[in-house]
Amino acid sequence: MPDHAEPVIAVDLDAEPFGLLGAWLAEAERTEPNDANAMALATVGADGRPSLRMVLLKGLDHGLCFYTNLQSRKGVELAGNPHVALMFHWKSLRRQVRVEGRVEPVTPAEADAYFASRARVSRLGAAVSDQSRTLPSRAVLEQRVAELDRLYPGEDIPRPPHWSGFRVLPESWEFWQNMPFRLHDRTVFRRAGQGWSGTKLYP
Repeated sequence: MPDHAEPVIAVDLDAEPFGLLGAWLAEAERTEPNDANAMALATVGADGRPSLRMVLLKGLDHGLCFYTNLQSRKGVELAGNPHVALMFHWKSLRRQVRVEGRVEPVTPAEADAYFASRARVSRLGAAVSDQSRTLPSRAVLEQRVAELDRLYPGEDIPRPPHWSGFRVLPESWEFWQNMPFRLHDRTVFRRAGQGWSGTKLYP
């Protein structure tokens, strides 16, 4: 990231990381052209090899929620190893946030509510997709969507059992901000009882 002369306020060590992430997300929604809630999700397979992809943050409470096909590569890897890493990167703000922790499943009610909030075609696609597996042709996917569309002509498309979500429960955070001359501000928060302990890192 380039150096810049705009004043940047360093993160306070007494900051609460969930609130800070929420504030940074709100700023990113005003400056990022697309998907300010996009985050990279890293998982590890049974062979010990990491894999990485972008997902969308769909809930921020005592964890960070996202949704997926449970039979996808990430779904299978999370079933075998719940430890994950996340990263948000907002180029317009010259900021990033890294999160490390473990996942737990969202409740069926949470998954139902989010599934119902999605666009109709997105729900149809989620129901028919064998995510991460070989697709013979685009026509096969489109045919499956059309068939399910005819089967459920109204808005009541049931959430398939293979589609749900996860909540990442953070164990550590790193908030990074670009500073002039690459003297960047790096602040780490780690679990300390029921709260968080903040430290600074050299850039």
